[in-house]
Amino acid sequence: MYYASIGIISIIILVLVNFEVLGNEKSSFPNELRNKYRQFLIALIAYFFVDAMWGLLYEQRWVVAAYIDTILVFSSMVLSVLFWTKAVVVFIGNKGKPTKLFVFGGWFIFGFEMVILTVNLFVPIVFTFTAEKEYVALPARYVALLMQMVMFLGTAIHAFAESAKSEGINKAHYRTVGCSAIIMAIFIALQTLFPFMPLYALGCLFATCAIHSFIYREKDIVHKHEMENASKKAYRDGLTGVKNKLAYLESLTELEKQAKDHSFEGYGLVVFDLNGLKVINDTMGHEAGDEYLKRACRLICEHYKHSPVYRIGGDEFVVILTGSDFDNRVYLQTQFDKKIDENVGKDGLIVSSGMAVFDPEIDESYTEVFIRADKRMYERKMALKALTAQ
Repeated sequence: MYYASIGIISIIILVLVNFEVLGNEKSSFPNELRNKYRQFLIALIAYFFVDAMWGLLYEQRWVVAAYIDTILVFSSMVLSVLFWTKAVVVFIGNKGKPTKLFVFGGWFIFGFEMVILTVNLFVPIVFTFTAEKEYVALPARYVALLMQMVMFLGTAIHAFAESAKSEGINKAHYRTVGCSAIIMAIFIALQTLFPFMPLYALGCLFATCAIHSFIYREKDIVHKHEMENASKKAYRDGLTGVKNKLAYLESLTELEKQAKDHSFEGYGLVVFDLNGLKVINDTMGHEAGDEYLKRACRLICEHYKHSPVYRIGGDEFVVILTGSDFDNRVYLQTQFDKKIDENVGKDGLIVSSGMAVFDPEIDESYTEVFIRADKRMYERKMALKALTAQ
């Protein structure tokens, strides 16, 4: 029973450690990396299962069932080796000749095992059962295990050699591959010496946990950070750094949903438009115009510190007011207008703005709120132009 218990415990640990990988939920991890690793895990779980069953069947001396299961044990063993080679090549990202040779070794071992197991059906060369129902390991079994051991040792040597030439995260990944390969080679040697102990399964478990902890999880974290950064860039305006029109449109969808669900008390928005940007672009150049835009954006962000700021057009900005900025909207708008009035006399930065608040009694959508805010902004723009002309 102890033999079977190792396989069962290994399955439980492997599933718990790799639950996200084995699950069907959508993952942010690159498809090739996740799929190769997932294939290896499934093959390994299959090996653990049939290996555990072998312990139970052999203990009961059910020879026919044990014979069939032994074939499955060896088949799933070399299948897991094949998938392990493919997963490791993808993990380390090396497509050179040594890694191609590594994968070829996996295929060769798999093919060799299939041939000798087929021959074993007619002439026992891998294993057999005696008349007393005792399992006997034969020479071809040792040859197959020796081939695996040589492949893993060769992999370890190559991985450590590459580690010496690498830096940073790649160095750590090569070391992990090398250590996991040595673990496998050691446990294969022990399995050769002690055929009635589930040592190969233990080696697989230890090596896989090392790969998961120091390569898969690390790559997953790095990839998620890269995806988050890419997502942030997709929603950011390249010139000013505030949110762009795509982020604005998504925010509108969420606002409409919240308004229908009555999940918040309300919201307001302020529409901004820069005065004189075209003149600056025409007389001083677009670089000066870009600087003018960035100054205007900084001014808006300084006044509305707790609300998202969006650049929705060339010289148009929108702030959606929620939380404390919504509660203090009148004060903030007054202070902003005061600052702009001061700038008029100094030939400084001129930004027109208009504010409106969502009213569930009269507003059926965000568009109606925006139209009111835009109208007030335009009125303010005309007033500022009149002041500037004076």
